[in-house]
Amino acid sequence: MRASGILLPVSSLPSEYGIGCFSKSAYEFVDQLKKAGQKYWQILPLGPTSYGDSPYQSFSTFAGNPYFISLKDLIEEGVLTKKECDAADFGSDPRTVNYGKLYKERFRLLRKAYERSDISKNSEFKKFMEQNGYWVRDYALFMAVKDLFDGAGWNEWPEDIRKRWGYAMEYYQRTLYYEIEFYEYVQFKFFEQWYRLKAYANEREIKIIGDIPIYVAFDSADTWANPQLFQLDENGMPISVAGCPPDGFAADGQVWGNPLYRWDYHEQTQFSWWIGRLAACFQLYDAVRIDHFRGFDEYFSIPYGEKTAHHGHWEKGPGMKLFWKVRECLGEKEIIAEDLGYVTDSVRQLVKESGYPGMKVIEFAFDSRDTGSASDYLPHNYTQNCVVYTGTHDNETLTGWLEDISPEERKMVRKYLNNYHDTRKKLYWDLDCLAMSSVAKLCVIPIQDYLGYGKEARINRPSTLGINWKWRLLKGEFTDDLADRILDLTMCYGRL
Repeated sequence: MRASGILLPVSSLPSEYGIGCFSKSAYEFVDQLKKAGQKYWQILPLGPTSYGDSPYQSFSTFAGNPYFISLKDLIEEGVLTKKECDAADFGSDPRTVNYGKLYKERFRLLRKAYERSDISKNSEFKKFMEQNGYWVRDYALFMAVKDLFDGAGWNEWPEDIRKRWGYAMEYYQRTLYYEIEFYEYVQFKFFEQWYRLKAYANEREIKIIGDIPIYVAFDSADTWANPQLFQLDENGMPISVAGCPPDGFAADGQVWGNPLYRWDYHEQTQFSWWIGRLAACFQLYDAVRIDHFRGFDEYFSIPYGEKTAHHGHWEKGPGMKLFWKVRECLGEKEIIAEDLGYVTDSVRQLVKESGYPGMKVIEFAFDSRDTGSASDYLPHNYTQNCVVYTGTHDNETLTGWLEDISPEERKMVRKYLNNYHDTRKKLYWDLDCLAMSSVAKLCVIPIQDYLGYGKEARINRPSTLGINWKWRLLKGEFTDDLADRILDLTMCYGRL
């Protein structure tokens, strides 16, 4: 069945307290999706962000981001006051997330809420811990110890707790009891509020598309608690790390720094950690986009400590062995394979054999430097089993992209659209129509590309720090008029 959706990170929702969250604005966004005839809301990873604020570098692959907890809900519960929340300094610009102020103020308020909650006597909290304790306890201890050592990475902790020796684990669990319980409380509130929002969306026939990185961060509870899963030495340091090789876009390649998996070990354990990870994802979301799907076919391995990717090499990934086991254990699930970038024949075969839809990006279709792969993204070459985007969170907005491309590429766009007369600023809507009219069974368009916003609305610029993940939608910008226009488009192209 043909369908469509809108991409907007939770952090980009409007709200009164510094960042988008599970507040009234989230419910209003769902209502506008419904009004616009959309069936999907695609978001970015929900995990707690670390340094750099990227949702793709998280302290845990299972935990939720404390910033997304609605303070208004906590006010209604009586564990915070409106005066306390209004007095907090989250920054003065409602268009931008100020992560420095957010970190300082949110945790201070959440700590107050915890101290007033009497959470240990809450039966729902006890049930949550019974169901999720297998990861919550490790995560909460990890964060409490990290706070004790002023945010230092776990590889810099004393050896006893770094290596999780039994007596050390008991000592820190006892010494940091309330700090640990605070992080458990935060996770309880996150999931309580998220499941309430997801249920609201599902009741209105809106599905949530979640997003998970293929890799986990080195400084994470996952790596600290499960070193056997990763290519680490006897001291817990990476042997090799993830990245991508030099190419025409990055002369030195990219060194991401994530620890690589010991796929032989995962296979020996029937991929149990991955099954658990994806099972948790499908409790959170209705569909899941897996980032860097190519890494399951082949992954690029760079010796730890290298500043560039020049000395890296390719290694074989688990291939279909993993996804056969996923299907066996979890059944048929709605998965989107992020297969962008340089794609080999073996990656194409893996995507085809998995049956998962790959991704098509309209902005990639008019690259005059590489007409070979660009043609893969031209809509007349699509099959039905794909998801088309005008752009993703990593791309420039359509309007910004149209400003940046060469005159030759802009001419290619106009020729393909058979549009030689409109001003450049109006082309973004024609490109929205191009995506919606394609044969792709699902079309997802960032809200910025419906609004025609320029470079100021970009979410992320890969390989840069300090300027990303900040853009926010303002209250009232997703108007009824815009919802009606999107509904007309959705009906016109048979996606209702």
